[in-house]
Amino acid sequence: MTDFVLVPGAWLGAWAWEEVARELRAAGHRTHAVTLSGLAEKRGAPAGQQTHVQDVLDEVARGDLRDVVLVGHSYSGIPVGQAAERIGDRLARVVYVDAVVPADGESFASRWWQGSAALEADIAGNDGFWAPLTAPECAGHELDPGQIDHFLAGATPHPGTALTEPAVLTRSPGELPATYVKCLLDGDEPSEDVAALLGSERWNLVEMNTGHWPMFSRPRELAEVLHRAATEG
Repeated sequence: MTDFVLVPGAWLGAWAWEEVARELRAAGHRTHAVTLSGLAEKRGAPAGQQTHVQDVLDEVARGDLRDVVLVGHSYSGIPVGQAAERIGDRLARVVYVDAVVPADGESFASRWWQGSAALEADIAGNDGFWAPLTAPECAGHELDPGQIDHFLAGATPHPGTALTEPAVLTRSPGELPATYVKCLLDGDEPSEDVAALLGSERWNLVEMNTGHWPMFSRPRELAEVLHRAATEG
């Protein structure tokens, strides 16, 4: 039995993992879905990227969790990757779900595909927050209208400081056991930094033929991927 700590990406809270968590519990695992500070039911709480790292660490410490699989989706790959190196032998594996992987001194904004200036301008124009996507922007990711409505109903603006604050690492993420889940409707190849990390003997790649939010579009399949990652270790 594994303890899965499930951390959602930008705009989302613990609620985003409900279907995946249900499948994992049915397989005999324990699940701990995290809402990061400043989002969902924690909206309004002060939040930077290091706050989000601490949110993950606190979840592990609160339950005195062992044999932990940390799962980070999208933005949350950055705080999850930092937390992974700080929990020592409690870590079993990291799973990055179509995620940004941290690099020391780099932020989410500095790795944003449109460039950091574009994202920082978006944040500045929205009172310091990154506004959630609109329905048309969710198109092409295998989400039906009901799933898009569910996504949008729960989404909250993402604290901008969490996106611009740099990561702090003491070693390469490639030194820790990890699975990278690439969602092919969001690009058919991993980014260059991820491709380089996949050269590590401790990393492996899993491809899913779905969009960027597999916890909504393919929750059962994603749960199976997570189960295999834990059992194959």
